[in-house]
Amino acid sequence: MSSATTTAPHPAGLARKLADSGLRSTPQREVVYEVLLKRRDHPTADEVFTRVKPELPSISLATVYNCLETLVQCDLVRAVNFERGPTRYCPNLIPHAHFHDEVTGQTHDIDLPPALFAKLKAVVPAGFDANAVEITFRGKFIASSVN
Repeated sequence: MSSATTTAPHPAGLARKLADSGLRSTPQREVVYEVLLKRRDHPTADEVFTRVKPELPSISLATVYNCLETLVQCDLVRAVNFERGPTRYCPNLIPHAHFHDEVTGQTHDIDLPPALFAKLKAVVPAGFDANAVEITFRGKFIASSVN
């Protein structure tokens, strides 16, 4: 699975990225972003809320949703969607795939060669321009039995 570092800005760069989008940094946005960077396990909004609550006891779930939406709109995190499941949030901005473990519900980043993404974009029909490619593998983790 993935071991690559991300291009996600350090929390100090958050204010600049938000300002570039015409927004300001708020304590709520900062804490939500730090939570996403701290544990890169693709949490749902509810999980982010649970993690943020000890630091910001008065924060509401609606505020967490608003913060996450802002971070996605400013290209600071990616929204990852699986069929019928809640949206998950990923701060890894390097093009990559996801593996969704259907047994545990965990989501893992999978590094793929940049050339593969270029090949996938090349198969888009004439007249279309894909600005993103999303690949999701589904299954379960099987421990290797290598001797």
